[in-house]
Amino acid sequence: MKKYIEKLHFITHDLAQSSHIEQVQVACEAGAKWIQYRCLSKADDELLADINLIAEICDDWGATLIVTNHIHLKGKADIQGFHIEDMDADFIALRKQVGEEFTLGGSANTVEQLIKLANEGADYAGFGPFNTTSTKPNDNPLVSIDEYANAVKKLKSANIDLPILAVGGVTLADVPTLMTTGVFGIAASSAINQAENMYEAYVDFYREVN
Repeated sequence: MKKYIEKLHFITHDLAQSSHIEQVQVACEAGAKWIQYRCLSKADDELLADINLIAEICDDWGATLIVTNHIHLKGKADIQGFHIEDMDADFIALRKQVGEEFTLGGSANTVEQLIKLANEGADYAGFGPFNTTSTKPNDNPLVSIDEYANAVKKLKSANIDLPILAVGGVTLADVPTLMTTGVFGIAASSAINQAENMYEAYVDFYREVN
């Protein structure tokens, strides 16, 4: 079942100056239609308290809510899907676990991993990191502009229809060049939620992606 995938994914993360809920509120007010709640620092009761409030905001603004990992929370809140960061995860088993109605995204660092995700039923892939990022520890090699373009060509030649989003330290200035590679879209976090004006930063990203 083919899912709708937005071209700009906004990813929350732990910030001292702004809660996940506050980040989502501002992003949605700026026009966000895809929120990825990424919090790996809280217990389930705290996660659900966050997610329930975030789900209300997303419902009010018509945004899709994706939760990073935490697939065990399926059915406990109004979540539309999950993004799994483990590049070795068995997506065939994960799809059976969540069912067809949920959106399921994965992370990849190589073309081979992209093909694996597509073959195992992922709905989209975050491909990176494009640049060094402080959002999360990442020992994988950076993905160059040429590698993004090559990945898009290889998947197209293999008749694989998998939306690829460039992710990992993407700044506003990077977006135009990344979009020329043929990637479907961009996933961004710190370039938006740590900007001097988060609302304007989201709007600027959206304009460049679309």
